[in-house]
This record gives sequence, C-alpha cells and structure tokens, in this order.
Amino acid sequence: MAEGHDGARGFSAFAARKGGRARGKSWWGGVFAEAVEEAWPEEDRLKRARAMARSGRIGPLTVSPGRIAAQVHGGEDSPFTTELTLRVFEDEDWDALWEKTADRPAETEAVLEGELPPDLLEAAEDARLGLLPGYGDLEPDCDCDEPDHPCAHAVALAYQFSWLLDEEAALLLLVRGRDAQEAAEGLKSVLMLRAMMAMDGADDAVAEESDEAAGGAAAAGAAPRGTPAAEAYALPVAELPPLPPLPALAAPAEEPEPATGIAADPLERLVADAAVRARALLAYIHGITAEPPRPLDAWQDTVRIAATHPDPRVPERLRAASPRAAELDRAALAWRYGGPAGLDTLEQPWEPPTQETARARSALAAAWEADELPELEVSGNHWTLTGRGLQLRRGRDGRWYPYHEVEGVWWPVGPPDTEQALVLGGLLEDNS
Repeated sequence: MAEGHDGARGFSAFAARKGGRARGKSWWGGVFAEAVEEAWPEEDRLKRARAMARSGRIGPLTVSPGRIAAQVHGGEDSPFTTELTLRVFEDEDWDALWEKTADRPAETEAVLEGELPPDLLEAAEDARLGLLPGYGDLEPDCDCDEPDHPCAHAVALAYQFSWLLDEEAALLLLVRGRDAQEAAEGLKSVLMLRAMMAMDGADDAVAEESDEAAGGAAAAGAAPRGTPAAEAYALPVAELPPLPPLPALAAPAEEPEPATGIAADPLERLVADAAVRARALLAYIHGITAEPPRPLDAWQDTVRIAATHPDPRVPERLRAASPRAAELDRAALAWRYGGPAGLDTLEQPWEPPTQETARARSALAAAWEADELPELEVSGNHWTLTGRGLQLRRGRDGRWYPYHEVEGVWWPVGPPDTEQALVLGGLLEDNS
C-alpha cells in the first residue's frame, strides 16, 4: 500500500478467487456492494462483473478523494483504464455529519479511534448525507468498447472496492474527501466546541449562583457587592456557623481469615462465571434474547470451563476427571466458536424443515455462478462438499458453522454466520 501527496492511496491487486460471493464480507463491504447493485441492477452485467472481479485481471487499485481507479486486463490488447467517481463532501457536510455523530457516544469513540462503526450510516442519514453511493452518485468511466453503461469492468472495480472496505472501512470516508485522521480531527473540533459552550453555560450558572448568594448575604447583614472597603470593614462581624461534630474513631479492620480455604484465583473465576450468567438472565428480562439461558448439564459445564478458562492446567484436570476426555478438545473448540449452540451443532444432528432447506439451496445458488457452485451432499443439517473434506452445519440458532475433516473426524474451523454463502466462500478460501 502506498500513499500519494494528494491523499491518494495505492493497493496491491487482488489474486484470482475461486467462487464465493463477490460482495465484501464485512458489514461495510456488504452494504457498499448492495448499494452498487441497487444503483446498477441489470443481472447479466452483475454476473459478468462478479466473474471479472474474481478473475485476477484487475490491476492495483488507487483510492483518492472522489475517485477509485484501476487498470483492467481484458485480453491481449492493452489494459483498460477504469475509474469510478463519487461526490466529495463539502466542509459544511462534514460539520453536519460530526454534529450528528457527537450525539452518539459509542460511534464518537469508534471514529476517534480510526474505526467506522455501522451506526455512522444512521448519523449520516440524520445529516441528510449518503455515505453509500446512490443512483447517479457513482459515475463510471472506462476506455473499453463495451456499449453498456456502466460496463462490467466498472462494476467489477466497485466489487473490489468493497473488498478493500473489508480490510479498512475508513476508506469510505477517504473517497468522500477525508481520511480517517482528518475525520477524527473534524469530530474533535465539534466536541471541543460543545465543551466550550458547556463551560460558558456553567460559568453563567456560577455567576448567577454568586449573585443569589450575595443577595442572601446582604439580607443577613453582610455588605452587598460594590460596597466601599471602609464601609464593609465597619460592619459588625457575622458569627460563623457551629462546627459539625467529629466522627467517632474506629479501630482498623483486621483481615478476616479465609472461611473456605479456597485460593483467590478460583474464586475470581466463579465470580466471573456468575456475572456471565447474570448478564444472560438480564438480557432475557430486557427482551434482548428470546429465551432465558438453559441450565447446563455436567458435560456442557465441563466443556464451558475448558473453553473459557485460559489456564492450560484447567483442561488437563477436566480430562483427568471426565469420562469423555477424548472428546473434550473438539467440544471446547466448538464452544469457543459458537457457545452452547456451537456445542449442540457439533453433537446433535437434526432435520430442518424441507421448506427451510429449499430456501437455503435457492439463496446459495443466487450467490454463486451456476458453473462455480461446488457439489454439495445434504443430509439433515449437514451440507458436505463432495470429496473435499469440508462441511457446513446448520445450527438450530439459524447460523451456519464451518467444519473440516481431519483423519475421519469433523472439527469446527471458524465462527458461524447467518449467511451460508459467506461461510462457504470463507471455507473454500481457507482451504484452497
């Protein structure tokens, strides 16, 4: 990656990809690609653009305020120069955006740290700004001879920019005119101005209280503000209020002897476990989760402890005490990736409704090119890639869990996601 004097930044070309969805995998990468598809919805062109984006024929990308550019190799001819231009925000646009962001503490903290939180999109909408490209906002230009406007090269470049957003979401701010550091400085200016205004208001309140106190003092016989010194000192001295009584002295508390004989470290873990349980109960009470946390049986609790405690001695002791010692490492890995639902997906095969399986097939086919979709064998909630030792498992929680076969045993290999195509694409990339 290189940076130019005008704020332009260069990024290495993406290598060819085998299948998978062309949209970015991150939240910002995904919504940017969706906005492009809504602006340019012609399906045949989108299919060609997705294939072009994954082909490895697009050269290094340059990102600068208002511009995304690259050279695309279409064949034996000279490469095409392709670029996308977006509207650059004016100073008043940025001020309006940071005013709305400053009302959101979590988003403010993230921007100041150089990140781009998803809710910044709502702050931009409140400021009547479009961070994402809308209809007519993203202008393509390419020196190829394709009659389509935009051509597949331009749309492919937009897809690859969504891949850059996977790595650095703040590039979306750069194409609107400011990099992450400039954005943070602009937000700091808004916060500082607010703080100064708050201090002015506090000073006014203090002055008003002082005036009220002076009026009360005058009523009690003290000299009002502005009284000449000779007259003020001639007034009788007001009596001071009585002092409050001294607090009783208490003997220093002695450290009590441990009642249980248990060392502090295990107690801290028990307290942490209780806090996690309490949080889950509160989430249910406040309606954040649909069901209360279920009680764990002995095996589930053993797996939970092995998965969540970093001390390597803990799993060793658990293996020594458990009748299922050989299964513990795999179960703990499933718990780390998906919690109780991840363990259930590992150990409990089930049969999803037929309509649900059909919808999953249709969604997967829509996300892949017809000739690139790998062959899948579906058995219950297990979707196995034929002859590849790779598998997706649908959990009862609606998420898809990636698995890899090692010496005839299926091991979880990553976190789950509700997007089946996203999990499948990541599984293929990691094992290509």
